[in-house]
Amino acid sequence: MECYKIMTSIKNFQELMEKIYIQRDSKRGKENTMLWLMTEVGEFANALIKGNKKDLENEAADVLAWLCSECNLLGIDLEKVAVMKYDRKCPKCKSMPCACNNIP
Repeated sequence: MECYKIMTSIKNFQELMEKIYIQRDSKRGKENTMLWLMTEVGEFANALIKGNKKDLENEAADVLAWLCSECNLLGIDLEKVAVMKYDRKCPKCKSMPCACNNIP
């Protein structure tokens, strides 16, 4: 759990993924890294269908890791853009909780 105390933000986690994987991610490229991300999203969906919480947790972590890797390759600060877009409210209706009428 010591590692958890260090990674208390999306930014810290994204930086960790960069330190661990940037060389491999750079060689793989943006497009192929996106394909790996989509594969992990599919594995997350399969775990959801199976109802296996441990697999869901593992796949959720993988999805976040691959999203951070893709953002690193694209020069996107994931925490910054997420906070800017969602800034404590729904980006569409500007309410908290969301009051949008069209629920997807």
